[in-house]
Amino acid sequence: MSDAESPIELFKRVTAATTRAISHERELEVSFSAEGGGASGKRVRLPLPARNLAHEEVARVRGEADAAAVKLRYHDAALHARRMPSAATARAAYEAVEQARCEALGARRMVGLSENLAAALDHRYRRQGFERIQERTEVNLAEVLRLMVREAITGAPPPQAAQHVVDLWRPWVETKVGADLPQLAKLAENQEAYGRAVRRLLADLDLDAGEDAASDSEGSDGDSDSDSAQSGDVRGEAGDQDAGESADAAEAAGKEMRPGEDSEGGGEEEEGEIGPGSGEDQPGRQGPQSLLNQRHGQNWQEPSYKAYTTQFDEIVQADQLCDADELTRLRLLLDQQLSHLQGVIAKLANRLQRRLMAKQTRAWEFDLEEGLLDAGRLARVVVNPVHPLTYKREKPMDFRDTVVSLLIDNSGSMRGRPISIAAMSADILARTLERCSVKVEILGFTTKAWKGGQSRERWIGEGKPPQPGRLNDLRHIVYKAADAPWRRARKSLGLMLREGLLKENIDGEALLWAHQRLLGRTEQRRILMVISDGAPVDDSTLSVNPGNYLERHLREVIGWIERSSPVELIAIGIGHDVTRYYRRAVTIVDAEQLGGTVMEQLAALFDEDEGPKRRQRSA
Repeated sequence: MSDAESPIELFKRVTAATTRAISHERELEVSFSAEGGGASGKRVRLPLPARNLAHEEVARVRGEADAAAVKLRYHDAALHARRMPSAATARAAYEAVEQARCEALGARRMVGLSENLAAALDHRYRRQGFERIQERTEVNLAEVLRLMVREAITGAPPPQAAQHVVDLWRPWVETKVGADLPQLAKLAENQEAYGRAVRRLLADLDLDAGEDAASDSEGSDGDSDSDSAQSGDVRGEAGDQDAGESADAAEAAGKEMRPGEDSEGGGEEEEGEIGPGSGEDQPGRQGPQSLLNQRHGQNWQEPSYKAYTTQFDEIVQADQLCDADELTRLRLLLDQQLSHLQGVIAKLANRLQRRLMAKQTRAWEFDLEEGLLDAGRLARVVVNPVHPLTYKREKPMDFRDTVVSLLIDNSGSMRGRPISIAAMSADILARTLERCSVKVEILGFTTKAWKGGQSRERWIGEGKPPQPGRLNDLRHIVYKAADAPWRRARKSLGLMLREGLLKENIDGEALLWAHQRLLGRTEQRRILMVISDGAPVDDSTLSVNPGNYLERHLREVIGWIERSSPVELIAIGIGHDVTRYYRRAVTIVDAEQLGGTVMEQLAALFDEDEGPKRRQRSA
């Protein structure tokens, strides 16, 4: 060690080298950040430990590094993608169980690696409040499956912080798939066979319902369960208790726990969260008129989609969801987290501004007999009074009056860096377009609860009628209205970082809502940009409707807007391919690409010939 190298720098260098060695990736890029860990392709970001290098912190960081390394070493992404379930809840469990396989293979070979992984898991579950959980439906079933598969393969018990949660779920899981877990241990070395076994296991848990699960189970024991192909419906043949357990499992499978959220009890709203619209007289609720039943054009029809009730839906201003002091704190937190990106995004914003201003360059006609006095020609009149005064007039600009609506997915899977960078990109975008005389509004969409909220309670109270439609309470958030100046809405964007805000996402209805707002504008050109990280997910709805219920509705809405609406639609997917939904879309794999992608896509939309080309394609 050189004299100038500090202990923490040595630790970072050694950890990065070890990660490359375990992963067998010599070109792996390893970085450290105070914002937490993550991995994308050949890039791994690890949490930055405290400067005193406490033993617990060191073990946690090493565990995060080892988890990323074994995933790179033992995981075949192409093979994994081929076996990926289509249902969102099954996808989450499938990913978690695959991670457990990779970590188990590493732990079998290296004892020290096993201890590091255990320390990282224990820290993760303590941070998420697993020790305070009292009901099994308060936690993501995917995490429980991960720990139970890890235990089956390695024999290691769950981390102490998660032991109680696993004990809550263990009787139910073992009743369904207890005999299948030892089989996974035998297949851990073969990812393809392991993937097939996991798909059968998910089908037995009523998480993976559909053609994919049915095809995987063919020829196994001739024992394919026809009930598991009923698109996620809660089955009642085994009695009300089994049906209720299946519904609870499906609800909990897609849920993402966070500190202080749903950890003290099972109510709809988290402790300390202000919930406008949760009662009859509270502000922010939309009222009797339904979000869903508003017609957004003469040709729009929704023949197969409905909401069980829209009474509890709400459209709310961001500043109504928390007090002014908290908004200020959240905005400062957002600025601190992304201060290093300000310069990069600002350069992109300036580039966009120059591009827009170039289309708005003023042009004048001179030597006219009326108009504005041409001050530049006064000198010749002074020199020779015989010359008459001349006038000028500004030529009409081709740049059309424009409004941009930015619709941001506020679901739980967006938490962390994606939602932070989405908020900052929206902030820079609003500031830039405002300087270019282009109005921009910033909207968000989520739900009020994880478990369906009051809509689901009403459905249960009315006897659980079949095919109820959407079973959650919508929360649509206005962060910045199109006519509001940026300086007034700046603090509101920090709300996206608030713990407990991000829940589930029902994209189809959110898209209709944002589209309706744009249709009410008077601008000549209206642009709707959607930022999302995947398909719509609401476990309460999907547990009692066909598995593609929300996705099919989203496709219907997108198709209608792209075919029949004057609104120009574009989408940006974070980590997930959204080109299968949107005709005009781009996918990014790292949230840090979001700022540049937003600017570049908008710049392309503002090209002079872009609008006519799009209309020709639509025709």
